[in-house]
Amino acid sequence: MPTVVLMDVSLSMTRPVAQDGSEEFQRKNLAVHGLNMLFEHMASNYRMEFTTLMAFSSLWELLVPFTRDYNALQMVMVTDGSLGIGKGSLRHSLQTLKQRGDDKKFPLPFPFPTKLFIMCVANAEELQMTDAMDNLEELLRLSGGDGQIFTMEGALCMKSVQAMFGRLIDHAYSPFHAVLHCGNLSSDVQVFPRPEPVVMDEEVEPMPRAVSTDLEIVGFIEIGDISSPPVISRHLVLPIAVNKEVDEVGAGATDELEEEPSASQMAGKSPNFCVLLHGSLKVEGMVALVQLGPEWYGMLYSQADSKKKSNLMMSLFDPGPEPLPWLGKISHLGPISEAAENPYGEDDSKSPFPVQPSVKRSYAQNVTVWIKASGLQTDVQKILRNARKLPDKTQTFYKELNRLRKAALAFGFWELLKGVADLLERECTLLPDSAHPDAAFQLSHAAQQLKLASTATSEICNNRLKYRSPSLCGPRWRTVCADCCF
Repeated sequence: MPTVVLMDVSLSMTRPVAQDGSEEFQRKNLAVHGLNMLFEHMASNYRMEFTTLMAFSSLWELLVPFTRDYNALQMVMVTDGSLGIGKGSLRHSLQTLKQRGDDKKFPLPFPFPTKLFIMCVANAEELQMTDAMDNLEELLRLSGGDGQIFTMEGALCMKSVQAMFGRLIDHAYSPFHAVLHCGNLSSDVQVFPRPEPVVMDEEVEPMPRAVSTDLEIVGFIEIGDISSPPVISRHLVLPIAVNKEVDEVGAGATDELEEEPSASQMAGKSPNFCVLLHGSLKVEGMVALVQLGPEWYGMLYSQADSKKKSNLMMSLFDPGPEPLPWLGKISHLGPISEAAENPYGEDDSKSPFPVQPSVKRSYAQNVTVWIKASGLQTDVQKILRNARKLPDKTQTFYKELNRLRKAALAFGFWELLKGVADLLERECTLLPDSAHPDAAFQLSHAAQQLKLASTATSEICNNRLKYRSPSLCGPRWRTVCADCCF
């Protein structure tokens, strides 16, 4: 999750800090020291983290921007806890929170998931002497409550600020290291970003479930069989470079020996199962099913960033023994060699998926679904093509029109019905003189029935009427009592 660092540069941050030594520090010097510690940790252990830096007081300035858009952020605000005075201060903003108009709304909560960490260059006793701590807690609550307030322990010094930022690093920026197993092969990997614990709401006593540090590959499956499954998060899987110990060489012999390779170069030349797995999945067009914990699975696959660069990715499924219904229970899957006959056929012409349920569901039928605008446009164009060939294509015309009408009624897409009715009326006016008389009649009838269907909602609500017509053969209505449901 990208990080926005907010650095308070107001006048109160220039207050001096009492030190035993001769050198005098200001609170902003402590804040800068803590941020340098955080950025150095990211540079060495959290390199994939995108970070932006903003300085603020009564005004703000963007110092280092993001290079792309994001829909979730992690914010680190470094301040001394001073709330300011008068209009525009945090205290005044929180007090007038309910009196603000729509054009001057308080920026929190943000319209996207946010974690807010407040780093106070002050100790808890100093903040509790005023209402600063209460206001900061209210600010944290307005942001969504998913965050924490960190304060310095003991005297204000470099050691205390290092300890405070160390607690932040342990809480939010510690890398997630795991061991990826596949039979007798294994590899140390880093999963980025760090997987968050998942809480299942449907459980009787919801408990957060965390990803295990031992990731076990349970099998491989073709990309076409797993299709595009629903996932809760996606992560990069990076091999961890192991530093080799290099024998020490005397100073006098360094000129005679060739330059020693760096640790990263040595790690790049050593065999690694993670690299082998990535290349195999990319070439074979398959994914690896990986067990994340008890009855919790995910998949490993190769995803290309460009024509020449690809990464090993891991997607997490919803916890449970059957996260993908068309595969059945993951524990019931097995190797092809154990099957009586090849489920894919001798020439890979068939597939054992989707797994058919033992009991046929009542709703197991073809349903019209418009995921993209192009799908809806194709259905409308098909109706118009058949409309221009009336009366020869009357049966096909009404079949396609009823299919679209049924889906629009199910989705509550009343505007679509009116729009198609207008298109049919336009086609009726564009008919040539040589057209069959029945073509104009069919187009007018279909347009009229679609307009009636588009106004069905208001008639049902106002007159307590129930619509009984499944097709365009004319609407039939009946009055129902006030106690009946639709």
